[in-house]
Amino acid sequence: MKKANGYDYGECRVCGNHFESKKINQDFWIKKRLVVVENVPAGVCPQCGEKVVKADVGKRLARILADAKSIAKAPTISVPSVVYSNRKAA
Repeated sequence: MKKANGYDYGECRVCGNHFESKKINQDFWIKKRLVVVENVPAGVCPQCGEKVVKADVGKRLARILADAKSIAKAPTISVPSVVYSNRKAA
């Protein structure tokens, strides 16, 4: 179903609120590397943050992520990584 301002993603299966159409940055871990795909059209729940994409967007994401040459050419940044510990900080 189409809405005047974009696609109607329906209701969130987690909390029941209506999804809002947004552009998001979606992250994926591939072979221990973080890959971020920017400006992905998605439905985002304003209540719980659940995200969904249309099937054609999911297929396009799969093609993007399967293109190892394109990913290798993409700009990279350093991302801090810390290890969770149950011990209290001093």
